[in-house]
Amino acid sequence: MRGRKPDRFELKPQDQAFLHKLLRDGQTPLRIARRAQILLGRADEQQRVVPLGEKVEMKASTIWRVCERYRRHGLHAALYDASRSGRPRVFFQKGTAPD
Repeated sequence: MRGRKPDRFELKPQDQAFLHKLLRDGQTPLRIARRAQILLGRADEQQRVVPLGEKVEMKASTIWRVCERYRRHGLHAALYDASRSGRPRVFFQKGTAPD
């Protein structure tokens, strides 16, 4: 069999409840919702990575990365991106010029 060996993935009960609530919210950004679906799919159904990737339209490497971030750093790190260093981007509307 090719690829990584299947591993057991478990979510804490309070994390699982939070993810279900997050998905029902309706205001969750797509990136966060897909990461929540990944975590729930791996925990609830013990789905293999490739079928889960097809279901949430993400690559297997992304699924492995999200699950590993959860294992190492917890729920917040798995769902949300870390802040970036440097100056934030500045966007201008048409007709306005920077000062």
